[in-house]
Amino acid sequence: MCILSAKGEVKIFTQDYKPFSTGKSSIDEHEERLFLCTCRPKERNLIQSPLNYTGGKFKLLNQILPHFPNRIDTFVDLFCGGCNVGINVSAESVIFNDSSPHLLYLYNTFKNLSKDTVLSMIDDVIEQYRLSRSKENGYDFYSCESSEGLGNFNREPFLKLREDFNKKNEDYGYYIMLYVLIVYAFNNQIRFNSKGEFNLPVGKRDFNDKMKSKLCAFIDRLQGGNYSFSSIDFREVDTTALTENSLVYCDPPYLITCATYNEQDGWNIQCEHALYAMLDTPNGRKIRFALSNVLSSKGKTNDVLSEWLQQRHYRTIHLNYTYSNSNYHTKNKTDCADEVLIMNY
Repeated sequence: MCILSAKGEVKIFTQDYKPFSTGKSSIDEHEERLFLCTCRPKERNLIQSPLNYTGGKFKLLNQILPHFPNRIDTFVDLFCGGCNVGINVSAESVIFNDSSPHLLYLYNTFKNLSKDTVLSMIDDVIEQYRLSRSKENGYDFYSCESSEGLGNFNREPFLKLREDFNKKNEDYGYYIMLYVLIVYAFNNQIRFNSKGEFNLPVGKRDFNDKMKSKLCAFIDRLQGGNYSFSSIDFREVDTTALTENSLVYCDPPYLITCATYNEQDGWNIQCEHALYAMLDTPNGRKIRFALSNVLSSKGKTNDVLSEWLQQRHYRTIHLNYTYSNSNYHTKNKTDCADEVLIMNY
């Protein structure tokens, strides 16, 4: 039993069994036993999203993943964002969903094109618009210093790329241009205005070795597993086909924090209530869920979440991390949020 437990979850099935005897001995309570061990999946190297998505969970994975079940048939990443969680989960299949169609079509581009094709198309865009290549030429070549970044050199070609992108029809080339825009944009973020136009200004960095390495690892993982994508409102996601071995993971926009995904009333109290009602439904069907959220941040408290937890008996784990990439505009970067992981199992 102890040896098997080191490999995974163990269940023991017993059945009374009549022992063989010549009649000279009596053996009572004789049983036949079957030991069933559901082995834990082999640990995989954690890979990071190629997008610097606000609120990405990569640096929290070591705290989140150990709380996930050993066996998952279908993992639903309901608000996938940068895909940091779903891409690192061991599951038979993963469904990535996000309300941003641009995001999901970009991931499909990475999944459907070969890695060499993606890299070649990226290089073509960088060359066409004469954007910087610091990994090849260094910063002095562009009369820039590493501490100040490459924004001064890239500003004009970046704006031209952004203008052409916003006029282009959607195809694989469109989404490769989008990725290059993200790489060269402010804080490597993604943002569209109400007209559907990419509107971030130029950033400080370019397509360096670190970004290339993250992209290649992401493409390899994406093309080597059973991953699918959807872009629908979370309230419309069909969970009827899920089983007791499925897991729905939710990392929604945080009601009490400021981020680009909260602009234009992207997430409000009504959405918050709707999400909790949705999670209560699969809970009644014994479908497992895990929810990432914050109870408090920068002096604000998520009262909707607090009240919901008081009415339920879900398990709550307090996590420990501060998002440096999402609070660049605040003066106090040491004000930690009380981030939690909530589970119904």
